[in-house]
Amino acid sequence: MNVQNSSVSAQLPLNLRWPGQQRFEYFVAGENAAALDLLRQSAQAENSSWVFLSGSASTGKTHLLIAACAAAEVAGHRAQYLALARLPTPDANAIRALGGSDLLCIDDIQSIAGQREAEHALFDLYNRCRAEQATLIFAANAGPAQIGLQLPDLVSRLSSCTQALLKPLSDDDRREVLRQRAATRGLTLEDTVLDYLFVHQARDLGSLTTLLDRLDRESLAAQRRITLPFLRKLLERDPAQE
Repeated sequence: MNVQNSSVSAQLPLNLRWPGQQRFEYFVAGENAAALDLLRQSAQAENSSWVFLSGSASTGKTHLLIAACAAAEVAGHRAQYLALARLPTPDANAIRALGGSDLLCIDDIQSIAGQREAEHALFDLYNRCRAEQATLIFAANAGPAQIGLQLPDLVSRLSSCTQALLKPLSDDDRREVLRQRAATRGLTLEDTVLDYLFVHQARDLGSLTTLLDRLDRESLAAQRRITLPFLRKLLERDPAQE
């Protein structure tokens, strides 16, 4: 990963390596196969299409952006990733510091909506990357015209990118995601456990993944497999989870 200076590096959660679970091969596409193929192509080929990826929370936007960076580096390209929502404040300097890479992935574009300096910095970065023949991939929770950006030229530039909308996964696909994520931790989730989770818990992937993290910690501490009795006992200790 290529980071221009320490001030930006300090804001990036991924400044050392791309997490192994966030790869294209671990992305359960569901109805999003076309978006997955588009991101693969943009990551691995030079002078690829620029992409604006939109979708609601927990549809996999961040997963795909990080996977694109990892795939780009495997292909011998330099990659950068910046999550705007992780910055303490909308930071125009962090955006301006990006550059010099073959692929730049910028997440959470909606986080700078209405922030004049940050919007101008992103507009300038867009134009600079065009001149440098770099590839840009953007992600937000809705399309460019729906996220509250105030700079018309920026909306126009982002709208000119290839638009890809991620649809929420079905329950069957979400179950497969949980199985995969559990398997990477050496855990097995039985069907009875998954059935219980999908009846008694919020079914968005963010909530389910947070609960999986807790199950991993608790099962390791107790030296127990994740069975239905174990899960019920765990949740009984925290009724808010029910």
